[in-house]
Amino acid sequence: MTNRSKGLAGVVAGQTAISEVYGQEGRLVYRGYDIHDLAANTTFEEVAYLLWRGDLPSAAQLAALKAQMAAARELPDGVLKAMRLLPPSAAPMDVLRTVVSRLGIEDPHMTPTPDQAIGLTAKIPTILAAFHRLRQGLEPLPARPDLSHTGNYIYLLTGQEPTPVAAESLGTYFILLADHGFNASTFTARIVTSTASDIYSAVSAGIGALKGPLHGGAPSLVLEMLQAIGTPENAEAWMRNRLKQGPIMGIGHRIYRAEDPRAEILRELSRRVADAQFFHLAWESEQTALRLVHENPRASRMYTNVEFYSAATLHAAGLPPDLFTPSFAASRTAGYTAHILEQVAEHELIRPNSEYIGQVGRKVVPLAERG
Repeated sequence: MTNRSKGLAGVVAGQTAISEVYGQEGRLVYRGYDIHDLAANTTFEEVAYLLWRGDLPSAAQLAALKAQMAAARELPDGVLKAMRLLPPSAAPMDVLRTVVSRLGIEDPHMTPTPDQAIGLTAKIPTILAAFHRLRQGLEPLPARPDLSHTGNYIYLLTGQEPTPVAAESLGTYFILLADHGFNASTFTARIVTSTASDIYSAVSAGIGALKGPLHGGAPSLVLEMLQAIGTPENAEAWMRNRLKQGPIMGIGHRIYRAEDPRAEILRELSRRVADAQFFHLAWESEQTALRLVHENPRASRMYTNVEFYSAATLHAAGLPPDLFTPSFAASRTAGYTAHILEQVAEHELIRPNSEYIGQVGRKVVPLAERG
């Protein structure tokens, strides 16, 4: 019998110096820095530099990175022309996956580079905002080089400079979601990279993995859940009925056996920036969900995950629900590309074994004799 683990749980599939998830303790670390410290004291651009380069930037290095990202935001004419042909009804995650792949035609260089990582990370918000405006019958806006990465994203979506609330909400969210170890989509991107493929193929594959509701597709489902509950008084009856059908969105995590530290940060952020009535609904629903889940002794270490308060945070930032997961991808692209660059240095094809459980010893029967 081959040693195996369902879903590769607990299997060490490689080494990384980029981030570590301490699931038993409920901690997340980027390059040795605790996520609480980074969320409180840095910007997304600083965190992206840290993921790519290994250290936080100096003032001069940060200024140079911001200038490079700002210069890389605009989309090639051929890409924008292709986007105009996409149906307005298309799902934004499908559009993002398609357009990232299309960018690869404009840049056929095969071996991923830091400049490609920076350029692709800079372009993801432009792609999402351009499609959002096109589907409304509006023209895409030119990027604003004077705005931050997340501030420019809000501007491109709305045509308005971001409010302090929106800027704080989205900036913190992008920091928290930038990386998370060998999660499903990051590992997918690393597998593609290990074949010596290009950065656009690897990131589009990662986006495809992120689309699933068991990975990155949950925040919009949490918002739908809260809207369906409506008032805190309805939470228990709604959730008891939901538990008969399956898990409650935003509760439980594959790795964490303590509270997800990102959920803790986003809860407090939502308390400050979200509509007070909406936050009250979210908080009461969370407490009800945890109480009901913990009635099962086997679920005693299930806690709130990042998706629960991502919904409240992104809602407060003014994003439409179908851009929640694509915005997750916009943040995580910094992590994807950091892992892609790390994998390039490995020069090793990722090719695990499998355990065959099919039939053996079968013989081919001539076609005329098959029943």
